[in-house]
Amino acid sequence: MSAAFDAVPPARPGALAGRVVLVAGAHGALGEASARACAEAGATVVLLGRRVPKLNRVYDAVAALGPEPAIYPLDLEGAGPNDYAELADKLAAELGRLDGIVHAAADFKALTPLELTAPEDFVRALHVNLLAPWLLTQACLPLLKRAADSAVVFVGEDLDRVSRAYWGGYGIAKHGLAGLVKMLAVELENSPVRVSALQPAPMRTPLRARAYFGEDPGQWPEASAYAPAVVHLLSPAGVAQRGQLWKVRA
Repeated sequence: MSAAFDAVPPARPGALAGRVVLVAGAHGALGEASARACAEAGATVVLLGRRVPKLNRVYDAVAALGPEPAIYPLDLEGAGPNDYAELADKLAAELGRLDGIVHAAADFKALTPLELTAPEDFVRALHVNLLAPWLLTQACLPLLKRAADSAVVFVGEDLDRVSRAYWGGYGIAKHGLAGLVKMLAVELENSPVRVSALQPAPMRTPLRARAYFGEDPGQWPEASAYAPAVVHLLSPAGVAQRGQLWKVRA
């Protein structure tokens, strides 16, 4: 896989017309930007997150851009297999289909030595950044396989960077996620479900601000600059990135 970054592709009107896309972490920076872009591309967006007031704000913004979205409040830290199975059942019953998942939820508190990391913080980072995306995907796979073409998009990281000191459970989880993407993509290569991961270049987000509190955030683009790349991976055009960790720069 090349270390070079590709340019973010331009948005294609109607690229997701008629599709249903679930966005996990929908009130985060990249999650909200992705939800907006998916709606503009014609998708019915299901907004998943743990903070209902923020989901309501995103709902209003997304509803003004495309088909009426739906809200599904869920705290990934406390959710288990039964919660994800119930979600998949409700999607099938109320929307009749699922064509894509965007895993934009993330948990990162601060750069902290492993020796000083509270056990509950370490476990939470592993759960939200690795276990929850897998459990959610696993529960939704039967529904995704009913579609003629569907996609699961994870958000990756620069693994060399998050292997350095103090990245803790977040860095370890991102390494696990990279392995999950490779394994799952191979296992599903003969199915309608495409698996890929997006690695954006640095962008202006609260997570980056917590990790690099001394830098000028204005030097980086907003997360919305990368939303067209998410739409690309969800659309049929994303077949070219199937099984890849796709590095893009705005």
